[in-house]
Parts: sequence; structure tokens; C-alpha cells
Amino acid sequence: QWQLKESGPGLLKPSQTLSLTCTVSGGSITTAHYYWSWIRQPPGKGLEWVGYITYSGVTDYRPSLKSRTSISRDTAKNQFTLQLSNVIPEDTAVYYCARQLGYEYDYWGQGTQVTVSS
Repeated sequence: QWQLKESGPGLLKPSQTLSLTCTVSGGSITTAHYYWSWIRQPPGKGLEWVGYITYSGVTDYRPSLKSRTSISRDTAKNQFTLQLSNVIPEDTAVYYCARQLGYEYDYWGQGTQVTVSS
């Protein structure tokens, strides 16, 4: 059974860098052909894809966030990490990590609240 769990700080000030890690268990993040995504949900809004890193290490990001976003992985620890630089209050959201296969997100973490406030 695959499990994903997010970890990272919940409160940041504007201009700081958000760093969230997703620890995956039940299988390897290098297993073909899974994509490992970050998704967020701002308060009162729908889910918003942030970006992904594939089983082979290829990344892609939401265009509006691309200049501030980086996703990396540690295959030895079976983790992938989101970094979002220069955060603003509009980055406040519940952040989820999820496994994607094709067009389906089939496993999700429980989500972690991130609040950006001065």
C-alpha cells in the first residue's frame, strides 16, 4: 500500500522560501511511470496543480509559479521536495503531495497547511 506524507513548516513570512517534503512509502519514486505532484488548495478555492517530478527526474511547473518553484528528489530517502521562493500571502493554502499515473491522482498525502503572513 502506497503512502505519502507531507512535512514542513506551517507558517512563513513574505519573501521567505517554502520547503515541503513528501515522504513516500510502499514503493519507489523511481517506479515507471509515476509522476509525483504537488497540489495546493487556497482557502475558498479549488485545487491548483503546482508541479511535478517524474519517475525519471523530469520536472514541470505551473506557468504562473515557474519562476519561483523547484521540485527535487532524494531517491535514497524516497522523498521529493517542493521549494517555493519569495512567498506571498496568496501562497497560503493546504499543500498536498500526490502520485499521478496518466490523468489520475491515485494516492494523496493528508495535506499540510501553509500560511504566509507578516
